[in-house]
Amino acid sequence: MSSVNFWSLTHLADHDLTRDLATSVSKDRHTTALLLAQIAEFDARRLYASAACSSMFEFCVREHRMSEDVAYKRIRVARTARQHPAVYPALVDGRLNLSGVLLLAPFLRGGSAGELIAAASGMTNAQIEQLLAERFPQPAPRDLVGPVATAPGRAASVGQLAVRPVGMSDSQRIEAGGAPEAATQPSRRARLAPLAPGRFALQVTISGTTRDKLRRAQELLGHAIPSGDLDAVLERALDALIEKLERRKFGATDKPRARSRRSVNPRRIPAAIRREVFERDGGRCTFVSASGRRCESRTRLEFDHATPVARGGETSVANLRLRCRAHNQHDADRAFGPGFMARKREGGKRLPRPHIDALDQRRATFERERAAAHDTCQPNADVIPWLRQLGFRPDEARRAAAGCASPPDAPLDERVRAALRRLAPPCTHAPAPSAAPPT
Repeated sequence: MSSVNFWSLTHLADHDLTRDLATSVSKDRHTTALLLAQIAEFDARRLYASAACSSMFEFCVREHRMSEDVAYKRIRVARTARQHPAVYPALVDGRLNLSGVLLLAPFLRGGSAGELIAAASGMTNAQIEQLLAERFPQPAPRDLVGPVATAPGRAASVGQLAVRPVGMSDSQRIEAGGAPEAATQPSRRARLAPLAPGRFALQVTISGTTRDKLRRAQELLGHAIPSGDLDAVLERALDALIEKLERRKFGATDKPRARSRRSVNPRRIPAAIRREVFERDGGRCTFVSASGRRCESRTRLEFDHATPVARGGETSVANLRLRCRAHNQHDADRAFGPGFMARKREGGKRLPRPHIDALDQRRATFERERAAAHDTCQPNADVIPWLRQLGFRPDEARRAAAGCASPPDAPLDERVRAALRRLAPPCTHAPAPSAAPPT
């Protein structure tokens, strides 16, 4: 006996099919609104971190098998509806759809949001665009004359770049915080599409400056890559860039130097320790969920103290681990409480910009002087940068370091205190607002 095809509805009468379709559409609207409310709350609680995901976008794609476009759209609408609850009944009633909410999102502001939602109710997307153009007029675009893309079917010549109107990918926008864009028309994304085993097609829009740099790289590699093949040029450029970034962020190098003396700053991580932790953790976030799944993130990685420094944790290989930004914050919330960490983060956002600039300048000066101290033969030269941070003149810092009574192999903090005792009697300088060395 042949099985019955459950999805075949050919047996339904026209009026029954019409009624059932209307019922399903109504249920789908209710279900979608409920799903958005759940996504918004799940996102606000950052519960995706417990599932070893670094973002709500990754959680929806990996755990619930949503497509990237579906996940991106629903997360943005969910965040908008959480800020403006009037979106929910409009979706349930069918007065707005998800695309319409995305068009309105950049223009919803406080008390006027409800009125704008009501004005856009029942409109098509084209009508909503017209409404927004009337209420929020934009300056006319300037006349633009530029190169056009290669005609379909024409192969690009060697070294020629494909020109496509693309923007930031949806996943990148979600990872960056999912901030709504001002533009109402989404641009096409940069694409990296597989063509054959080991071969991919890259389509991306670049600026004139980037084009000039690519041409200059082709010229400099004229002997090594006579054809100017962009694949080979980009591979060499990326090799050099990756090596530089891994050396700066993780201390990766083929010729490691001997470890320097332990820093008086407990949060400073020496290059040798960063390098060892990076290699041990495989350049990947080490967070593991309760189900045993490890976070797959390899971007926005940070060094995290398993036992926080504020609770006596040491800066050692055993106490350090790699965490992505989301799971570093997740661990901090669990250690100190989400309320405390929310206040700390909000306080950091409100730090005045001039203060941040001055701090960055002090840090840069300190690093230059500390690097210079390693290249001098003066006794206790590594003490000088710390004295300079306390407000002493270069000549005073050099004299105090040279006359420091502590032996050169004594701990750095002990030698700094000895130099300060030597400076204390004649010193009339007021210390800097913070005597702690920069992190």
